[in-house]
Amino acid sequence: MTARRSYWALYLTRFVSSLGYITVLTLLPFYIDALGAEGLVVGLFVTALGVGRTLAIVPVGWAADRFDKRAVLLLSMAVSATAYALFVVVDSSLGFVLARGLQGLGIVGTGMVSLALVGDLATRDSRARQIGKYNSWRMAAGILGSISAATLYEVYGFDPIFAAIVVLFSLAIVALWLYVPRDETRISGFPFRDLAVNERILTITSFRAQYAVAVTLVRNWIPIFVGLSAARGGLEITGFALGAIVAAEKFTNMLCQPLTGRISDRHGRGLFVAGGGAVYGLLALAVPLAPAIAAALGLGASLPVLGPVPSVFFVLLALNGLLGVADAVREPASMALFADEGEGQGITSSFGIRGIVWRPGALLAPLLGGYLMDAVGMAAVFVVAGVAALTGAVTMVGIIVVRQGPRALWRW
Repeated sequence: MTARRSYWALYLTRFVSSLGYITVLTLLPFYIDALGAEGLVVGLFVTALGVGRTLAIVPVGWAADRFDKRAVLLLSMAVSATAYALFVVVDSSLGFVLARGLQGLGIVGTGMVSLALVGDLATRDSRARQIGKYNSWRMAAGILGSISAATLYEVYGFDPIFAAIVVLFSLAIVALWLYVPRDETRISGFPFRDLAVNERILTITSFRAQYAVAVTLVRNWIPIFVGLSAARGGLEITGFALGAIVAAEKFTNMLCQPLTGRISDRHGRGLFVAGGGAVYGLLALAVPLAPAIAAALGLGASLPVLGPVPSVFFVLLALNGLLGVADAVREPASMALFADEGEGQGITSSFGIRGIVWRPGALLAPLLGGYLMDAVGMAAVFVVAGVAALTGAVTMVGIIVVRQGPRALWRW
């Protein structure tokens, strides 16, 4: 019962942190209008979060491994609660940028350290399953926040929304204090240095660095592809239909992760990482073919709420849902691998390396996508995304097979 309460407190922490993140992301256009931001200042609204996250990864990872993880997580939750409280009172672009930077600092701690605590609490043969459950709460928050934030803003404005988020953070802090035990593990030195040359971590990062490009392009360009005007290569599907397509990936990911995590605990994490990544790449390549597939199937219909919808809606709804399934095959196994390698050496630092490897692709892929969309065409974005996922999977499998033999994929 004690362990179960600890897990639930950590799940609540992840849910609240993700809800806060997606709420600000959804309300960002309204803040831009309210504060009269333009040009470079709008860029700063986005960049400030990334800067805060980048600056926090190494010090937070080191502190969580060197001292009590629960104490570091509680401090991160307090920083996050302060950031969301500031969103209520900001009345200038500078204030918003500072609040976003503080939000970025808090997000690293609430995400990375809570994940490390889940990894610590779980045994090796149940780690991916518990991480899958943990990630499902993140996906649930993403669905709830993206659907509700804009609607609530139209009725109540900014203040009640962020006041409610601060209250939720307070409840999560109390749950952490009551139900998550103090962490007695102490890792001396600088674990990042040793883990950075860990053979398994190097092998999986050969995949992850490329996969970051694929996921960043797909998740950002599916809504662009769906909603953009036909003159610019889009499908001009807007409103609730667009939201349904975007939410499909989160929904299937949320449903599948506990199951795929449990299966990967039994049958080898490396196989699930590479397999999920490869399927994700193939599905990404299929996205620009959606209009042709829809024309062949002719599934157009009139649906409640949505009204008349073109057949391509159903194709993209299915494809994005399948992308969520493919990513659910990969993600809990990937996280569990990093937890396995960090166990006893610095589990938070291991997750920190995981985050650092993701950052270059996440930062540079949008620039590449924008260039490809205008210079080559919309389809090129998804081709590059699909190829990046496939080459990442091939690279990882190739390294494992060459160094350890094909059977090693089932032993990872």
